[in-house]
Amino acid sequence: MSDTKCEIAEAGDDGKELIVKVQGAISIKVVILISAVLIMLTGCFGPLHTAAGKGDIVKVRELVAQGADVNAKDRDGYTPLSWAAGYGRLDIAQFLIEKDADVNDNGRDGWTPLMSAVTKGNFPVAKLLIEKGADVEMAIAGLERYGSSNPQALAGGNWLIQYKTSLASQKPAPGETPVLRSDTRDTRSATPVVKSDVDVLPFTSAKKDKNAYAIVIGIETYRQKLPSVDYAIADANIMTKYLTEVMGYPEENVVTLRNEYATKSDIEKYFEKWLLNNIEKDSFVFIYFPGHGAPNAKTGDAYLVPYDGDPSFIAETGYSLKRMYDVLGRLPAKEVIVALDSCFTGAGGRSVIAKGSRPLVMNLQTAGVLAANMTVLSASSGEQTSSTYDEKGHGLFTYFLLKGIRNEDVVRSDGSLKVDDLYSYLKPQVERIARKQYNNEQTPQLIEPRK
Repeated sequence: MSDTKCEIAEAGDDGKELIVKVQGAISIKVVILISAVLIMLTGCFGPLHTAAGKGDIVKVRELVAQGADVNAKDRDGYTPLSWAAGYGRLDIAQFLIEKDADVNDNGRDGWTPLMSAVTKGNFPVAKLLIEKGADVEMAIAGLERYGSSNPQALAGGNWLIQYKTSLASQKPAPGETPVLRSDTRDTRSATPVVKSDVDVLPFTSAKKDKNAYAIVIGIETYRQKLPSVDYAIADANIMTKYLTEVMGYPEENVVTLRNEYATKSDIEKYFEKWLLNNIEKDSFVFIYFPGHGAPNAKTGDAYLVPYDGDPSFIAETGYSLKRMYDVLGRLPAKEVIVALDSCFTGAGGRSVIAKGSRPLVMNLQTAGVLAANMTVLSASSGEQTSSTYDEKGHGLFTYFLLKGIRNEDVVRSDGSLKVDDLYSYLKPQVERIARKQYNNEQTPQLIEPRK
């Protein structure tokens, strides 16, 4: 690293003070008011660097619109993108890259934005940089130079090596579109990977809420060799990204179960133990399931089909909506939202039925009693099937669910959803594409507590 480096960081909850750290032969820390800092540090960094470090996306956009250079250098040769990476400003990093910031630009000590991100533990930003072309080998080599004397550099280099290894294990088959994934646990998919507009996250993101919890269950292939649920893994992966990087859910508060990690016992554990152990009265809960649903031909009840589920013994191997609603209804949460990209008739699409049984007409409005704090979004009505949207690489319902979150201003500042607005957007969109492209009737349902 260079002998002298100026850094800026927020100090205190009110954001009215800045800490200036001058690192060199003598290390000192001075806490002063913002106005004094800006006067004192003229020439050390520009206003775009300051806004990027503070996380002021409004100011960043304003400065860029006024002609600020996104690749401008501070005194040590660092760009605003390096500042955004070092301070974990994901939305600002996305915006700067969109405006042609160089992901591989380095300071005079060879320090790249990717190195800044991983040494500070800002892994969502690191993953974004890698997806946008950051040179992983260059970053690893750079961190190795400092690893012997800098534990953060050593830890960052090790993370990059592990992440590089995980990416190598996900290389696509010949003819398949390569996509870098930001998660590594069981992302196997039976369907080709298709990149769509909703796979690019929006620039804005909600503040992290330590009381927001989510369970995402994506099942594409089943132990019983049931028909594949096309794109269910892609659906689950991208929903997890939206929750953690857009809607303010901490990564440690989001459980994502895929394929063989989504057995009935796994679902029971997380619904009936993990949630009950964590949820408090001011918590938000989000449940998302892309996979097969199934009816019980004897009782007419609707079931989620776990990885080890068997439609012929659905009462014993499935997880009923009644049971799920009962468990969620006992949570002292402020709000519970359930999104089901599945169907329950047994007539095909994202549903199955016991061999020899006839498809049923399900009344999802009476599938269970909803608590006053619960809302359910279902991909289709009780007599319909749920389609995939092949050209977008997602379930049809999931695609417009994500598109609504991305483009329609339905995420509040606290990360909660304006469910009515989201439903008003996605319902006509799903109906239109299902009818136009698949000659199918698919009407998403908004199910709310009875009054």
